[in-house]
Amino acid sequence: MFQSTKQKNEIILYIIRPNLHRKLADLCFELEKSGENMNTLDATRAELALAILFLNKAEARDKICRAIQYGSKYLSNGEPGTAQNVDKTTSLARKFVNDLHALISPTPQGTPLPIVALGKSKNALMSTFLFLDQFVWLQRTGIYKNKEGAELIGKISLYCWMAGSTCTSLIELAELGRLSASMKKIEKKLNNTDKYQNEEYLLKLKKANDRTLALVKAVMDLGVAAGLLQLAPNKLTPRVVGGLGFLSSLISCYQLLPSPPKTKTP
Repeated sequence: MFQSTKQKNEIILYIIRPNLHRKLADLCFELEKSGENMNTLDATRAELALAILFLNKAEARDKICRAIQYGSKYLSNGEPGTAQNVDKTTSLARKFVNDLHALISPTPQGTPLPIVALGKSKNALMSTFLFLDQFVWLQRTGIYKNKEGAELIGKISLYCWMAGSTCTSLIELAELGRLSASMKKIEKKLNNTDKYQNEEYLLKLKKANDRTLALVKAVMDLGVAAGLLQLAPNKLTPRVVGGLGFLSSLISCYQLLPSPPKTKTP
C-alpha cells in the first residue's frame, strides 16, 4: 500500500499535470524502494499512471496514430478494403506539430559548424513538410478544393521530408563518429581498467545507442518518403512502405517513453 493518502493525491496531481512526469516517475521509484509491500492493484495503478502521462503527450498520440496508419498500409498492400480505409482515415486524425522553435534554439557548445548547418537545415525542411502537409489534410477533408494543387503541395512536402531525413541521417553518422572517437580516448586513459565501470564511458555508450536508434529511424523515414513519392515502385511497394512506417513509429513511441528515474544516493 502507499504510505499515506498524501502520496495518492500527489500521483493524481501529477496525472493532471503531465509536465511533472519526472516527479511522478521519481515518486513511483521511491515507493518501489521503500520497505512496504505493494499489492498487485497498487503496482498496476502506478504503472497505469505512467502510461497516462505518456498518452498525455500530443506527440505520443500522433506517433500511435502513425503506427496504426502505416500498419494498415502494410496490411492493405495498396488494395481497396477495410485496412486501406483505416489508413486514409487515420491520416486525417493526426495532429500538426510545429518544430520551428528548433530553428532558433542554441546548439550545444563545441558542435562543428557542418553539423550545426545540417541541423538547422533539417529543422527548416521538417517544419516545411509539416506545414505543407496541412494543405493535403485540408483537401482530404473537403475544405481545400484544388485537388491538383494539393497533390503538387503533397509532393513538395514529401521531398522536404525525404531531404530532412537525409540531413538527420548525416547528423547521426557524424555524431556517432565523434562519440566513437571520444570513447576510444576514454579507453586509452583507462588502460586495463574495466571500461564498463566508468560512468563517463557508460554515458557515451548510452548516447551512441540512442544515436544509432535515431539513425535507423531516419533511414526508415527516408524509405517511407521515397516510397510515397513512388521513386522505386518495384522495390518500395505499399507493403514495404507500410512496414517501414510502422517500425519507425514504434521507434518514435519508444523514444518518447519516460526515462527511468535516477537512483538517489542517501
